[in-house]
Amino acid sequence: MNWKNIFAGAAVMALSAALLTGCGGNQKVVSTDNAAEMGKIIVGLDDNFPPMGFKNEKNEITGFDVDLAKEAAKRLGREVEFKAIDWSSKEAELKSGRVQILWNGLDITDKRKENMLFSKPYMDNRQIIFVKKGNTAVTDEKSLAGKTVGTQSAGTAEEYIDATDFYKNEVKEVKKYPDYVAAFMDLENGRLDAVIGDEIVGRYYMSKHPEELEALDIVVGPVSEFGIAFAKDNTVLQGEVQKVMDEMKADGTMAKVSNEWFGKDITK
Repeated sequence: MNWKNIFAGAAVMALSAALLTGCGGNQKVVSTDNAAEMGKIIVGLDDNFPPMGFKNEKNEITGFDVDLAKEAAKRLGREVEFKAIDWSSKEAELKSGRVQILWNGLDITDKRKENMLFSKPYMDNRQIIFVKKGNTAVTDEKSLAGKTVGTQSAGTAEEYIDATDFYKNEVKEVKKYPDYVAAFMDLENGRLDAVIGDEIVGRYYMSKHPEELEALDIVVGPVSEFGIAFAKDNTVLQGEVQKVMDEMKADGTMAKVSNEWFGKDITK
């Protein structure tokens, strides 16, 4: 019996098993930090959030942020996929790796920065009050006392409302909706006295319903900034996207896209 050959064969089999085990482990766990090396970039968004990201009459996802993301992916030489998600679960979607980016009018807040990595801000955002045209009972934030107010769940306005005693103690009711479109529809139908929400989103909706709603130029809560969010450990993709965003700002591309959607450059 050739013991030398037997020992050699056993060693090869053990090494093969170790390699297979190692490969299997690597296949099961894909670090979000490697997402930038995997080709396709999956962008998570609320697909009913015009004009930042929404489905048009052809059921195609479009919007200001969508156009920016497409241009960024093009410059990176990557394919981009837009995935509609439950916006209230956006952090879980990002952390799990089901999406690599949240790019959809997302406000940068201290609370969100605990769990997400952000780009530099690219646009300011204000929360203001919207009412049905002709409503003279609501003139400022304090006049919302005793009224029914609507807003979008998991948004910046909701965070402000939940943290402010006035809305708990003096406002009759705060109704929360899956998206602003649903809230504005209830405002039009008289189920709400006012909606507090993103100025950019609300004014875009108003442009499509000019006879129904009006905006009070009153800022509710602090002025915030939009940013692009990544998983906390995904520094590679964050750095790559930030680089092309800086290039797009410098060469006028961001200004061009902003003018197409808003009629002027409102980017930072």
